[in-house]
Amino acid sequence: MKKTMLSASALAAMASIALVVGCSTQGQVSGETMEQATSPLTCMNKAECDAWWGRAQVWVTNHSEYKLQTVTDSIIQTAGPSGGKRALAYQITKTPSNEGTATIGFAAHCDNMLGCEPNPWKAGADFKQFVRGGPSPQPGAAATNPGNALPPVTPVAPPRAQSNPPVQPMPRALEAQPGQSGQTLTPE
Repeated sequence: MKKTMLSASALAAMASIALVVGCSTQGQVSGETMEQATSPLTCMNKAECDAWWGRAQVWVTNHSEYKLQTVTDSIIQTAGPSGGKRALAYQITKTPSNEGTATIGFAAHCDNMLGCEPNPWKAGADFKQFVRGGPSPQPGAAATNPGNALPPVTPVAPPRAQSNPPVQPMPRALEAQPGQSGQTLTPE
């Protein structure tokens, strides 16, 4: 019995070490990527801010597995994260200043203790490069493809919720309705 307990605890210890090692190598990000991801994203005038905001919406739409939940002139937010998924959920904010500039913020997170896919730092760096007008790899595409650069775009308004048709009043007696027999049913 003692040998079984010892081997089970040794197995658990090895699994814990493998999990930590797996997570630590998975989360390595270059200094350049960290610098790009943490650099401020500040547009200098209304035209540039509008173009960058449109590009931000395009990037989130193209890179999120979750649907857009909120799109306004100050926030772009997806649904999620949910269900232990590794997919990133995004929240992009635009904060105007008194000088006519604005800062665009980027936040990404997932709901998986083993890590997110893609790496949030790499996604942040890619997002900022794309919004500034540089090329952005599409999910699954090579990172060096220069054909992914898009011109400034106008964001597409999210679909509006359809209104439900008016509720029809219930008829007074079902017997008077077409298709009704008018016979009282009794269980057998």
